[in-house]
Amino acid sequence: MISSKKIAIIGCGNLGSSIANGLLEKDSFDSKNLTLTKRNTLILSDFEARGVNVHSDNYTAAKYADIILLGVKPYNVNPILKEIKEVLDPKKQIIISLATGISLDEMFKEIDPNTVAFRAMPNIAADIQESITCVCQRGANTEQIALIKELFDSIGITIDIDESLMEASTILGACGIAYVLRFMRAMIQGGIQIGFDSKTASRIVNQTVKGAAELMIQQNIHPEEAIDKVTTPKGCTIVGLNEMEHQGFSSAMVRGVIASFEKIEKK
Repeated sequence: MISSKKIAIIGCGNLGSSIANGLLEKDSFDSKNLTLTKRNTLILSDFEARGVNVHSDNYTAAKYADIILLGVKPYNVNPILKEIKEVLDPKKQIIISLATGISLDEMFKEIDPNTVAFRAMPNIAADIQESITCVCQRGANTEQIALIKELFDSIGITIDIDESLMEASTILGACGIAYVLRFMRAMIQGGIQIGFDSKTASRIVNQTVKGAAELMIQQNIHPEEAIDKVTTPKGCTIVGLNEMEHQGFSSAMVRGVIASFEKIEKK
């Protein structure tokens, strides 16, 4: 279904570009159905070379689109909606905001109450079509929900959630990837200290983390169940795990998640 839709990504930054790349990876998707806008269009020249419509006119981009994604900063969402509202057709178009902290209620201050609107929160793994994207919506029917799921499935996996959990999903899914990367950096540093060069340590850690994630996904087990398979009595794994816990590893992770959540709640 998504292949037949005209899609506009307004304010196409890193996240918008990742979504654009995901769509263009679909064999059935025609690049001519995609429009990207940005003040500095030179940044999008690679997309233009692939047949994508690139310009800085948000008004025109919105007018001819079936699906409009707002890839702008949170403080620019309502100004952009105000800018394009004259050409929005609630019977035809779907609006999707990728901005953190802007509620559907706030969006509907600027758009027709009959408009179908979504909020979506992908993460930077969209670059390699491995994002987790949480979405919520107002006014969408079953077909429209399936359409937007197909859109975001092009960059990974999509989960429908209640809007009250959108900020929490930002922390766990979007901020969370930074937490994992920081853990990986620390593990690499430890690997260097015990004898590996940085390149080899990185390769081992990267594959180890990838394997751990795939184990959870494919076997659908709790992390502790998998940990039990690695820990043996008086073994080196349990000694390392216990030392990390003595230093507050799990507590620090939980407190970090909560601190990020409290920060986003204050905005």
